[in-house]
Order: sequence, then structure tokens, then C-alpha cells
Amino acid sequence: MAKTYFLRTFGCQMNEHDSRRIAADLEADGMVATDDIEQADVVVLNTCCIRENADNKLYGHLGHLKSLRDRRPGLQIAVGGCLAQKDQGALLDRAPFVDVVFGTHNVGRAPALLRLAAERGEPVLEVLPAPVTEADAFASALAVRSDLPHAAWVTIQVGCDNSCSFCIVPTVRGPEQSRPFDELVGEVSTLARGGTVEVTLLGQNVNSYGRDLTGRRPLFAELLRAVGAVEGIRRVRFTSPHPKDLRPETIAAMAETDAVCEQLHLPLQSGSDRVLAAMRRGYTARRYLERIAAARAAIPDLAVTTDVIVGFPGETEEDFERTLEVVAEVGYDSAYTFIFSPRPGTRAAGMSDEAVPDPVVADRFARLTAVVERSALVRHRARVGIVEEVLVEGPSKKDPEVLTGRTRQGKIVHFAPVEGAMGLGPGTFASVRVTASAPHHLAGELVAVTTATAAATAVRRRIAVPLVVG
Repeated sequence: MAKTYFLRTFGCQMNEHDSRRIAADLEADGMVATDDIEQADVVVLNTCCIRENADNKLYGHLGHLKSLRDRRPGLQIAVGGCLAQKDQGALLDRAPFVDVVFGTHNVGRAPALLRLAAERGEPVLEVLPAPVTEADAFASALAVRSDLPHAAWVTIQVGCDNSCSFCIVPTVRGPEQSRPFDELVGEVSTLARGGTVEVTLLGQNVNSYGRDLTGRRPLFAELLRAVGAVEGIRRVRFTSPHPKDLRPETIAAMAETDAVCEQLHLPLQSGSDRVLAAMRRGYTARRYLERIAAARAAIPDLAVTTDVIVGFPGETEEDFERTLEVVAEVGYDSAYTFIFSPRPGTRAAGMSDEAVPDPVVADRFARLTAVVERSALVRHRARVGIVEEVLVEGPSKKDPEVLTGRTRQGKIVHFAPVEGAMGLGPGTFASVRVTASAPHHLAGELVAVTTATAAATAVRRRIAVPLVVG
């Protein structure tokens, strides 16, 4: 019988994307996926190290795997990704029962390394300081479908050239490398022919895509237009951009390309100019607000989300008040809020003498969350009564009698299907009238199912088409 593998991912969409590639490689090597870790022949953990709790989660999980390994000596355990790139041999010192450790520059080597470890009967550590070849650099960059058959992620670049003082990404992912323009457009075209209707472009700083190819200016605006023009692609999303690199031509491309969704994730991190300078972010609060204003002026009904760090070393109450002011002024649709976590090897890790006391951080985090959720609820309440174009994802995880979909703004909508309605599987476009709101989702009622004919004219417009019933 074929060997089975269990794969768990820690971290961001880039890690999720890498895991899709690892899974594809394992299956190409003859393995079969399983959801039962107790029965798996191989367990692969693809790791994150952006925050300290990511480290703790990984090592805690490895502790549980130790007992599983004791019960099943033939089990193989592999650890890859960002934390493996950071900790390297130290990971084996803490967990000597791990069979394989591989980094971010050789994710395509997972099956070969597992075989090598089995042949040698000892752990194998292969963490490269940089890609050996261009193929290695983009080993994880091939487009892969998400859990949804109609959606796919496309990595357009790897690495990062920024030097944010809190961030370890440049250390574990390396410098920016952009994939060839025509290769990306061709890849999206292939996906569209296979039934993909939504693509998400991934990169550590998508706004700078192509700068290393041209030697002078980024090509992200041109890429948005080209991908948005691919026949069959109805929605284009991207993550994540850097505020200092959000250029007017990118905003124009978003506004003028029908398939590009009205959604912008623009990390703020702090509203204090003093803290932003210490973070080495390359912009001020005023410049950030100007970019938000320009995007909203050009793109009607734009949803804006962000990242904010609380408790950066040296953050004063006045600094935090500036953050609250900016967050309130922008009025985000949602935000990812984080407590500062020092990462070894980063500039901010050496600022421990300026650490903000934990009780102060906890209080600020709660106050920030309240402001974010207040803005989100206001924006969601304003959508009640609107008929949204929703892309169905499938039954709700909490209630299988209810369907879940996403609007062009990326908002989750739960709605009950009309009795006898046909064609409401994943990938269906439907018109849903919003009837209720909450800080993190919307609720609605089905108005119409978008037919294949109507789909061509429904982009960026809320069109009610006849409901298809049995």
C-alpha cells in the first residue's frame, strides 16, 4: 500500500502555498494524504517564525509527536519552512527524533530527503543559505489551487529587500526575486482554462514586483492589468503590498481593471512617526493616509484592511494614541493586530531595554481591538440592503445548512440557499442581499444565481439574474 502523509502548516499564505507544493511533490512520489496523524507514515510540519508564539507552537507540537514516534518507530517526521531555516541544527538539538530538516530554499527536496533519511537511518539536515539555481529559487512558486477548486494562488516573487527592524523574513526568505512576467501570465491562462475563476498574487512585497527584472521600476501595475485580462479570470486579489511602494500606476490599474477586486490590504504597523522610523518602515503616518485617500478616491467601495503591531520597544502612550487616531481615521474593514515579538537576528531584538511592560501591552491591545471592531461593524452595517456578488465557497463550517461565500471585497457572507435552487456548488457566482452584519462577517439571502451567460456582464456590477431552480 502507498505510504500516507500528514501535512500541517504554521503561518502565512506563503507558507500555505509552499505546503501545497510540498503536498504535490509527496503525491508525485507515490504518497497519499491523510487527515489522521495517528495513522500517517510521514508527518511534515511546514513552519513559521514571524512571532515567538509560532516557535512555541511548533516545539509544543513536536513534543506531542515524540510520544507518537515512541509508539510507532517507523514514523518519519520532517520539519521545513521558515523556523527550520532560522534554527537549522538547533532544531535537531531540541528534537533529535526528527528525521528531516529543510529550509525555505529547497522545499522541492522534501521527498528526496525523506528517502535519504530512511536509507541512512539517521537525521538529514539540508538548509541552504540561498537558492543554488533559479529552479531552486522558485521551487515553491508554481501556481497551486487552494482548498477551493475554483481559486488558486500564484507566487509572483520570493524574498524581500526591505529592512524592517522587527521582521525576520529577509533572513529566512532571502532577497527579492521576481518570476518572469510572461511566465506568470501564461500560468494564470492555464489555470483559467482548467476552471479557475479567482487568483491571488502572492509576494512579500508585491508592489515591488519586477524591479529586479527591469533594474529600475516595478511591473506590478502591468501585471495586474495582464492577469485581469486573462479570459475566464473573474477576480484578482493580491497580498501583501508595502505602503512605501504603493504607486499611482498600481492604484490606476486596480481602478481600471474590472477583475481586480475592490480590496486593499495595506499594513500600517504603527501610527506614530517616531515608532515607524524605529521600525524602518520608510513612510510617515501622513504619507500612509495620503495613499489610502488616493486609493479610495480612485476605487469606489474599496475595502481596506491592515496589520498593526502593539508594544514595539519604546512605544509610549503618546505613540499608541497616534496609532489609535490613524486606525480610527482610516476606518478599516478589518485588521490583524499583533503583540510585538522579538525575533533573533533582527534589529528590534536588541532593544529589550526598551520593552513595554506586559500589562501595558495587554491594555493597549484590547483598546486597539475595540477601535478596529467598531470601524468594521460600522462598515458592515452600511452594507445591509445591498445586493452583493458572492463567490460560493461551500457549506458553512458551523452550519452545513448554510452556504458561505465571499464578496469582491473579500467579506464572508453566510446565506441560506433557496429550496430547489440549482448550481450552488463551490465556484458559483450568486447575487445575495445582505440582511445582517457583524464585525467579522455578513449574513444575507439569495437573490439569484449568476448563469454562465450573465457572468460575462456581471463583473464589478451587482446584476440580479434569473434564479435557476429545479
